[in-house]
Amino acid sequence: MISANEYFNATVKSLGYTSATGKSTVGVMEEGEYEFGTSTHETMIVIEGELIAQLPNETIWKSYKNGEKFEVEANTKFKVKSVGQTSYLCQYQ
Repeated sequence: MISANEYFNATVKSLGYTSATGKSTVGVMEEGEYEFGTSTHETMIVIEGELIAQLPNETIWKSYKNGEKFEVEANTKFKVKSVGQTSYLCQYQ
């Protein structure tokens, strides 16, 4: 079953689904800065656009563009800045 999700006053929207490799969401973020919490290990892949991320225990921000990815461990928080509208795939483990 596909689930629809909205966060941050509908500036982040995603569709959740389960494939042969596990649970994932595919979504779009409006330009802005967001903080997310994790309950499982997450792999975030930028499909189109740019996310600038500050990962847990890091002080620097790093840019991720089309096809690039970063990973975040379970039970942590991370921040992202979306440069314009950015689409992403998030895979949960």
